Amino acid sequence: MTLSRRRLGRLEVGAQGLGCMGMSQSYGPADETESLATIHRALELGVTLLDTADVYGMGANEELVGRAIAGRRSSVVLATKFGIDRDNTAMGVRADPDYVRSACDASLRRLGVDHIDLYYLHRVDPNVPIEDTVGAMAGLVDAGKVSHLGLSEAGADTIRRANAVHPITALQSEWSLWTRDIEGSIVDTCRELGIGIVPFSPLGRGFLTGRVAADLPKDDMRRGLPRFVGENYDRNLAIVAALRELAAERGVTAGQLALAWVQNQGDDVVPIPGTKRRTYLAENVAAAELTLSAEDMARIEATAGDVAGDRYQAELMKFVDR
Repeated sequence: MTLSRRRLGRLEVGAQGLGCMGMSQSYGPADETESLATIHRALELGVTLLDTADVYGMGANEELVGRAIAGRRSSVVLATKFGIDRDNTAMGVRADPDYVRSACDASLRRLGVDHIDLYYLHRVDPNVPIEDTVGAMAGLVDAGKVSHLGLSEAGADTIRRANAVHPITALQSEWSLWTRDIEGSIVDTCRELGIGIVPFSPLGRGFLTGRVAADLPKDDMRRGLPRFVGENYDRNLAIVAALRELAAERGVTAGQLALAWVQNQGDDVVPIPGTKRRTYLAENVAAAELTLSAEDMARIEATAGDVAGDRYQAELMKFVDR
């Protein structure tokens, strides 16, 4: 199969993208050979939007993606992000104009390319007016280093202010059956302004597939997320059980049904499920072609009516602009 196409603003991409973060951090040991093969297979299937960030693997993920697309640049819509400034002990946000320019140059070097197709502000810096940040990003467009601008986890007011400085092509935010806070004012604002929506973690960081064990490895970031801990984990298993019942009716997996629910939110929605394995890639891509009726959508939504736990710890939620 080959994916259909969708538009993020003026940018045409495959109807589903590939999140590459887990190839270098957060979800267990890296396997470069399989990760490269997964990216190559994604391109063969019509996945054109590859998503990375300068902070993933402290730059290693951009380098990996750069190696994967060498000789294939024309087939790729390359997206990366800046703005999370992380050391070994803490996470912060930085988006002043000087940092915008230096971060872009560093990403271009790691990726081994002369331009980035979609450049996101990873998190809004509360200490820098969004107009200053986007003004500097617009300068990158003028310089030919970036083609389109995006925001990640931005609120409706921030989106409007940013778009007034330079057209915003895409908003990347978490959106899944169990994370729906962008619905309403944020989605409505994007659609009013012609901004595409790129949901990350559309499978609930893997939980909605039913394949996430309660006893996660020590290097797995989900160990500290409230929804994956203790009683919350046990209560949330009911979501997966209900999804599996519905999925069996369609002859698909629970993960495919959860992903199809996101995929069917509109033609301006391009989810980026993350995987580092070709097997799961094929499963995800197949979900992009599942057509759901209004009744199907309502039944799927009903499975996640009572989600236990916040999506991040309190210290990380403060970086989400709402």
